[in-house]
Amino acid sequence: MSINRFIVIVLDSVGIGEAPDAAAFGDVGSHTLGNIARTVGGLNIPNMEAMGLANIAILQGVLPQLSPSAAYGKMAEISRGKDTTSGHWELMGIQVDRAFPVYPKGFPPEVMERYEAETGRGWLGNYPASGTVIIDELGEEHIRTGKTIVYTSADSVFQIAAHEEVIPVEELYRICRIARKILRGKHEVGRVIARPFVGTPGNFTRTANRRDFSVKPLAPTVLDSIKDAGQMVYAVGKIEDIFVGQGITDAVHTVSNMDGVDKTIAAMRKRRERGLIFTNLVDFDAKFGHRNNPQGYANALVEFDQRLPEIMDALADDDVLVLTADHGNDPTYPGTDHTREYVPVLITGAPVRGGVNIGVRSTFADLAATIADVLGVKSPPRGVSFKTTIFSPPAGTFPPQPVAEAPVSSNFASDTKTPRRS
Repeated sequence: MSINRFIVIVLDSVGIGEAPDAAAFGDVGSHTLGNIARTVGGLNIPNMEAMGLANIAILQGVLPQLSPSAAYGKMAEISRGKDTTSGHWELMGIQVDRAFPVYPKGFPPEVMERYEAETGRGWLGNYPASGTVIIDELGEEHIRTGKTIVYTSADSVFQIAAHEEVIPVEELYRICRIARKILRGKHEVGRVIARPFVGTPGNFTRTANRRDFSVKPLAPTVLDSIKDAGQMVYAVGKIEDIFVGQGITDAVHTVSNMDGVDKTIAAMRKRRERGLIFTNLVDFDAKFGHRNNPQGYANALVEFDQRLPEIMDALADDDVLVLTADHGNDPTYPGTDHTREYVPVLITGAPVRGGVNIGVRSTFADLAATIADVLGVKSPPRGVSFKTTIFSPPAGTFPPQPVAEAPVSSNFASDTKTPRRS
């Protein structure tokens, strides 16, 4: 059967167990899905269960399937980071050999002096913090002075928070673009992030007007290959920001997971061109992982699972749906930052052999190689296609097995543990 479209949905931070190099990142024992399931007394996600999610790893409340409806497996990351940028880029075929810089003591004077001079704004903060905590700590002073709130985390980010009535959203975006130009060379962080909020002291709330200003991809990705072949690359959520628009033909931003699902389904129904619909659902990470909220995270997983029948109903006979993630963010783990984990892969659609175990993939880039192979476009330099595994007629029948642990290719891990907030 000819395949016309891939729909790839990234469940942001939904990791499925510590990676082989987790110790180098200070993340031994992390298991986003497993620890959430254990903490909340089991997950009720029957649709992902039927696809074979628990055939990848043991998850309380989720049963492994004798005949899963999807092909399944997990992937390890070989890039040096465990951040959003590295994860998404590797999913699309880029290996990031250098870690983006992090700032556990805040940004140095040469950065902050230029920031103040070129933006015309003073600043508050400049230390690692939870975004919700720092606006509670500094929000009132920000309103009084008009100074921006600058903070970072264990990830490579320069985050700028501002009340929407003090600094309008478009002005905040302008400030972020200036910061992005400043943060080059040795200070080239992965992302500058606009973090607008509203409310009054003691009752501040971040809004959906977040915007990411990423560094440009280091090399062409499979997105570029698809676009160059005259095919569609439709980005949903923060995908356009992560890739700085490179390789994107059309894009739409979202305000929540459910808005992302709505816009993905709308694109599936309206955009029948050959190519890729690429979605990021960020709430798992932003609202629950970073905030150490396993119950909220579990609820979000249930909410997404309940929408899966609608997504499946929107699939055409020549579509392939892929569910995966970009890193972990175990909300039960010490700290508030990402965790170095395997990510799950569930692949379904009429052309896909359900119940096929694709095993443990040595790089996220295997997904990019597979997409390129199927769509007939130039493949990125990294990754091995699993096209024949999931689409070729089976030579015989056999019961599916849980994903076995296997060595992965050389991982470029950090030499020291990533700083984490206690």
